[in-house]
Amino acid sequence: MTEKIILLNDGRSQAPAIPAKLAAPTGRLQDKYARPLHDLRISITDRCNFRCVYCMPKEVFDKNYQYLPHDALLTFEEITRVARLFVEHGVEKIRLTGGEPLLRKGLERLVGMLAELRTVHGKPLDLTLTTNGSLLARKAQSLKDAGLRRLTVSLDALDDAVFQRMNDVDFAVADVLRGIDVAHSAGLGPVKVNMVVKRGMNEQEILPMARHFKGSPAILRFIEFMDVGSSNGWNMHDVVPSAEVLRMIGADMPLAPADPNYTGETAERWRYVDGGGEIGVISSVTHAFCKDCSRARLSTEGKLYTCLFASRGHDLRALLRQGHSDAEISAAIGALWHVRGDRYSELRTINTDGLALGADRKVEMSYIGG
Repeated sequence: MTEKIILLNDGRSQAPAIPAKLAAPTGRLQDKYARPLHDLRISITDRCNFRCVYCMPKEVFDKNYQYLPHDALLTFEEITRVARLFVEHGVEKIRLTGGEPLLRKGLERLVGMLAELRTVHGKPLDLTLTTNGSLLARKAQSLKDAGLRRLTVSLDALDDAVFQRMNDVDFAVADVLRGIDVAHSAGLGPVKVNMVVKRGMNEQEILPMARHFKGSPAILRFIEFMDVGSSNGWNMHDVVPSAEVLRMIGADMPLAPADPNYTGETAERWRYVDGGGEIGVISSVTHAFCKDCSRARLSTEGKLYTCLFASRGHDLRALLRQGHSDAEISAAIGALWHVRGDRYSELRTINTDGLALGADRKVEMSYIGG
């Protein structure tokens, strides 16, 4: 039997070096391509109750899979401390991810701690969260009360058979839709709904999804099936290009382009001509947006990744638990971002194993969040 080797986490990471000169944060940190640090995505658990084929396929994440022990996870206090240092460097948006973040016990306490942070301009953070929606109906109000501003829900089909084939755990669409409604009622809108489109599995759901959410408070976004990690069996032939999605919807419900909300936004926005709201497309395969990427990612156990497609990270947890000062850790973060030169998507080829990232395999999406 051939063993399939998957980089579920990065055991080779080292703690970043502390610069000899501890430069104070200016709130305007840029990398080598002048890309600012604007977003921080924090994975707070490696566990998920779904087994989506494009993220945590059941043949890899089976009943014998060993998750991280609790003491390996960053504590809420450690997460908040690191987040504050990133905010001092210019981060204005924090997204909590997983795994499935609603599985992390006491999540509301973390949300409350992060909600107290202020940007370098003295404004509240854009504090958001991505969820599969399975626990949303029971958690939405408490998350809003704790200080969460809005959220994103993953939903890949309206047809139960298709959706259950995608999530591989027989979870019903109606329960996710109810969670979205409860979130809107709680004031966590506009809820963004992300649909990953994989050819041969759910592209027939594009129009039904568009029709369902048109005219609703939700903003539907279509995501090209991405080559993140090694477990999802990615192949370019499985990608439904965003241009194809737009043609399909536009032929039925005319669309017009809309301006981005901010530089570096991942989704390209389109509005319905008749005023029925908007949709978005995230085209990281066919239309790379590396040149504007302003996102850093923190894994569940405190590894910093400067690209979604990275093969190794930088161990901030080691710095936290070795007793380094805020000034030292902040300077290390600044030095890492200052030399950042990631542009994987611009270099992508159909044969991802041949991409010039060395011999290393990319880390899994479930480890560092989407």
